Amino acid sequence: MGTSILLSSPLTSFTHFPKPRPALSNPTSILTYTKPIKTFNSIFLHNPQFSSKPLKACQKIFVVGESDGSVSSTEVIVGEDSAEFEFSKQKISSWLYFSGILAVVLFVLDVAWIDNSTGFGKVFIEAVSSISDSHEVVMLILTLIFALAHSGLASLRDPGEKLIGERAFRVLFAGVSLPLAVSTVVYFINHRYDGVQLWQLQSVPGLHQFVWLSSFISFFFLYPSTFNLLEVAAVDKPKMHLWETGIMRITRHPQMVGQVIWCLVHTMWIGNSVAAAASVGLIGHHLFGVWNGDRRLAIRYGEAFEVMKNRTSVIPFAAILDGRQKLPKYYWKEFVRLPYLTITALTLGAYFAHPLMQAGSFGLHW
Repeated sequence: MGTSILLSSPLTSFTHFPKPRPALSNPTSILTYTKPIKTFNSIFLHNPQFSSKPLKACQKIFVVGESDGSVSSTEVIVGEDSAEFEFSKQKISSWLYFSGILAVVLFVLDVAWIDNSTGFGKVFIEAVSSISDSHEVVMLILTLIFALAHSGLASLRDPGEKLIGERAFRVLFAGVSLPLAVSTVVYFINHRYDGVQLWQLQSVPGLHQFVWLSSFISFFFLYPSTFNLLEVAAVDKPKMHLWETGIMRITRHPQMVGQVIWCLVHTMWIGNSVAAAASVGLIGHHLFGVWNGDRRLAIRYGEAFEVMKNRTSVIPFAAILDGRQKLPKYYWKEFVRLPYLTITALTLGAYFAHPLMQAGSFGLHW
């Protein structure tokens, strides 16, 4: 959960619609065409026109599928291509700048919040813990505080960016959300085996493997559009993206789906009241995020969001099963990209680093 605060903005845009404009009398007028683009790959991989220049209102695009049928002759992507990454567009100076910012953020976070001798993290946990002797109640309160700060600031993004700018608001958002996320995660790790044991299934054959595989899959949902680390660190100007490819074809709210999967399998494995309380809080927060996210995208993108919404679904695979979403023949190509390979490596690394994470959390005595 903590990393989802830093990793919340994807990489480059495919097609960027302007802010809300007057409603069009005919929704399909967005999808009328004048300028042909020859192939699927020319749009998603090799056409700098669509990765660097925003479309004007009602600019017309026509997509013609390749002979292999990967895209139908009528398919038009009104959103952006998620997980797009081109080495030719990367600047070494930007990534050096990102590394420097990351080092500074981690140093400040340690000194100002994590280190018990200098930071305010322990004071914050003690203040919340004084409200109740119940670990379940404290877990729910910590989750609620994080949710209010995180979703509250997200809801204020438009006026906040107008007031102080996109980069400054990103710093404010991360500066408030990240410490609260760290506190919530550390408290959960330290108290995950407290509370009332509701069931004990850890000896069930195959359950550990099921939990591991489900957790691994959940990370592909949790971080589907978190690939623009340069935007996350405000090296590039942060944007609110309207994604439509990759995992967005399966569910319009993959982070919610990933969080639900993670919570359910971990609660199944741990089987006590603290884990259940954490899951209730996190799932509730992400279900609210479904409504709030759609509301914000509708305000920002207007009719373009409605088009994307009509051919995607919140429930995984629902739009595919009822025919509103047509998967390209070579859909798997939308996942064979560096960001997804990076998620795979980081997920495996996080699994093997569990003992280090636990030891670090125990050392804080939160």
